[in-house]
Amino acid sequence: MSQQDAVSAERTRQLEPMPEDWQRALAVVAHPDDLEYGAAAAVAEWRAAGREVAYLLVTRGEAGIAGMAPEEAARVREAEQRASAAAVGVQELTFLDYQDGVIEESLALRRDIAAAIRRWRPELLVTLNHHDTFDGVWWNTPDHRVVGRATLDAAGDAGNQWIFSEQLAAEGAKPWGGVRWVAVVGSPEPTHAVRIGAESVERAVASLAEHRAYITALSDEEPEAYARGLLTQGWDQVADRFGGHRGVPFRVYPR
Repeated sequence: MSQQDAVSAERTRQLEPMPEDWQRALAVVAHPDDLEYGAAAAVAEWRAAGREVAYLLVTRGEAGIAGMAPEEAARVREAEQRASAAAVGVQELTFLDYQDGVIEESLALRRDIAAAIRRWRPELLVTLNHHDTFDGVWWNTPDHRVVGRATLDAAGDAGNQWIFSEQLAAEGAKPWGGVRWVAVVGSPEPTHAVRIGAESVERAVASLAEHRAYITALSDEEPEAYARGLLTQGWDQVADRFGGHRGVPFRVYPR
């Protein structure tokens, strides 16, 4: 099979339902809005089912709005992210305050993500696409790639008592080897999807639309119209590979 044939086969691969036998999830992404462009509808479904979900944001997205000073953008985008998370039922948010746009692969980043995993003790980790491209076409940003890879690595770090062991002594944390899956949203190679209903659709649209300052800098459309148009297109594309059902696709890595 040629590489082109392999890519074509991957893009038509039927998606499996996401695992459901879990209770706690932690979503780790680089910026405010990263989850709202893909995963928020799935988060809305999980919260409606009574599952616990927390968000870990590596930056405050302070370099994300042209013409707005980073200090102001950080305040605006944090407030928008909190409102956005609340729209899908998430109240637990943590910001690590790395510098937006220049996140580097480092032990410090792995350590901080591992610490969050040890505190929250999730069975499911969610992160954003760590591959070089989106859909094999659009170049991914360094922040997304670095945070995604660090999250995959930290899933193993958190369960090893000899890695970042200072957390266990100084912070009273305990190793957590209970991560069963890492689910990557926006991956060019999805394997699973979460089926979404009408209520989750509306919550996800509202969640993305809360990023008003960010969207206004990108588009002349009203935030609600922008959010609905962009998200609906993605959900409808998933239906072709998911039994005709709208859904949020993930690449799921079992651990």
